[in-house]
Amino acid sequence: MPESSTRLSRRGLALLVPLLGASLLAAACSAPGESQTTDDSDRTVSTELGTAPITLEMYAETGFPLAKALADEFTRQHPNVTFNIREDQFTVITENAPRVLASDNAPDIIRLPTMVDLVKDGLLKNLDPYVEAYKWNTFPASQLVQLRLADGGAVRGTGSLYGLGLGYSVTGVFYNKQQAAQVGMTQPPATIAEFEELLAKAKTAGLQPIMQFNKNTAGINFPHQALQNQFGDPTQVADWIFQKPGATFDTPAALKATQTIQRWAQAGYFPKDANAIDYTAMMGEFQKGNGLFMFNGDWESGNLDKNMAGKVGFFLFPGEAAGAKHVAMSAPNTFGVGAKAKNPDAAAFFLNWAHTNAKAREISVTVGGSHPGGPSDLALPPVSEGTVLAATLKASQQLGAENGAVDFTANATGGIFAAAITPEMQKLVAGQQTPEGYVKAVQAEYAKELSR
Repeated sequence: MPESSTRLSRRGLALLVPLLGASLLAAACSAPGESQTTDDSDRTVSTELGTAPITLEMYAETGFPLAKALADEFTRQHPNVTFNIREDQFTVITENAPRVLASDNAPDIIRLPTMVDLVKDGLLKNLDPYVEAYKWNTFPASQLVQLRLADGGAVRGTGSLYGLGLGYSVTGVFYNKQQAAQVGMTQPPATIAEFEELLAKAKTAGLQPIMQFNKNTAGINFPHQALQNQFGDPTQVADWIFQKPGATFDTPAALKATQTIQRWAQAGYFPKDANAIDYTAMMGEFQKGNGLFMFNGDWESGNLDKNMAGKVGFFLFPGEAAGAKHVAMSAPNTFGVGAKAKNPDAAAFFLNWAHTNAKAREISVTVGGSHPGGPSDLALPPVSEGTVLAATLKASQQLGAENGAVDFTANATGGIFAAAITPEMQKLVAGQQTPEGYVKAVQAEYAKELSR
C-alpha cells in the first residue's frame, strides 16, 4: 500500500524512473560464501548464512502478508533461521521507527516508511558492502536509485544504498466488472472526463462509485495524487517529495486535484462515512460488491483473485487527454537493515534471497501481487491470463515502458502524512476544509518539518 512505499530519485533524476522496463540492465548474483569489503567501509561482511540458530527481528506493516510469507518460506528452506515479526500500521511505523531503531532490541529488518531522517540520524545500515558482495550493482539501476542517499542523507538518488524492495508496486484503479457493465463501461476510461462520467452513472444507478478508506490514514490521498499527477507536470510533485529547494505543494495542479476531490465528495462518489472506514473495512466492502471503483495497489491482486475470482479488473488512471502518458504512484516496498541489527549478514542474505530465489519470486508475485525485482535476466513467474494479477503485472510493465513512476506524496517527510495530509484530507471530505486551505496547510507542515 501506498503508505507503504519509499521514494524515487532526487537531484538529476527528478522523476519518472522506469521501475520495470524490459530494457533494464542485465544482472547476476554472486554465490554465497564470499567475504568482501568496500572502499567506503572497513566493515567485512559475509554472504555465508551458516547453520547456527539465528532469530531475525523483523518490523513489518500490518495487513500486508508478503513479508511474513517470505519469512515462512525462508525458514522452510533454512530451518536454522526463524523470524520474530512485529507488525504495525504504516503511520505507527512512521512514528515509531526512530525510537525502535535506536533501541537495544533494534530490528534486523524493518519496513521503511521514509529514509532521509533515519539515515541522517545514523539509524540505518549502509548496505554498500552487500552491494559489492552480492553484486546488487548489476540489478537494474532503477530498482536501486530510489534507495540511494549521499552526504548523510541530504542528497537523494545517488550515493550509498540503504534499502531494497520486497516487491515493486504499482497503484491504479480496481473495478467491479459486473458493476462496470451496468454503467456501460466496456473498456477502461481513456480520460479523466470519461472516468467522471462513469462515476456519475454509477451514482445514478444506485451504486457506490468509489469505495475508499480515509480513517487513520488518508486513503483518499490515492485518488488525489492520481489527479495531481495528471493535472500538471509530475516533475513538480517529485521535486516536492524529494525536498528539492524551492519546491512547493501549493501549485495549480494540487489545487485542481483538491477541488476535484471536494466535488467528488459533495457528489457522494466516496462513502458518506469514508472517515470512519479503515483499510481493512474498505477491502471488505469492495469484496462484498460495495463499490464500482477502488484506488489501491497491486499488493491486493492475489487477494482479489482469491475472493472475487473473475470479477475484478484493473487499470492505470488516465490523463486529461486521450493517449496521455500514464503516471502512477509506484515505488519499492522498501525494507532496510537497522544500524544496530544483531544479524545484519543474515538480514542481507534474506533480502538477496527474496530477489533471486525462484520460490521467493513466485511468492512476491502471488502473495504480494508485485513485480519481484532482482536480476532482469530472471523470468517472471507465470500467471494465469484473465486474472487481476496478470492485469497489474501488465500495468507495471506499461508504466515502466512509459517512464511514468512517481513516488507517494505521503513520503515527502517523516511526518507529513500523519500531521497534515491525513487530518486535512479528513476535514476536506467532511466539508470542514477548503481546497485552498488544504493545499496551504500541507505546504505549511512541510516547511515546518524542513526547518527543524
